[in-house]
Amino acid sequence: VQLQASGGGLVQAGGSLRLSCAASGRTFSNYVMAWFRQAPGMERDFVAFINWGGGTTYYADSVKGRFTISRYNANNTVYLEMNSLKPEDTAVYYCAAIPRAFGRTITAGDYNYWGQGTEVTVSS
Repeated sequence: VQLQASGGGLVQAGGSLRLSCAASGRTFSNYVMAWFRQAPGMERDFVAFINWGGGTTYYADSVKGRFTISRYNANNTVYLEMNSLKPEDTAVYYCAAIPRAFGRTITAGDYNYWGQGTEVTVSS
């Protein structure tokens, strides 16, 4: 499956952004999806997960209550709605996919399909 992330940009603290990740090439509902982020000089960290049907989600503690992951299988897209953004949310955000048989995982190394990343900068 090929993934194309978009929607990043520059926003002030307290603002909102919505990231999108469009998938192509395989049956989208066969994959669970996740968002990760990587700040300069840091490791790639888990942000949010959504199962194949959208009924199960999971978030990193740092974004819980502020970010919402969702998916629309009919148009092969997963979204990350980000509200109340903080400067520490500044990073390159990546969407990732893994066949749904693997279940829930927050480990970047488990994901074998990645988008190209979209940059989010939150100014104070």
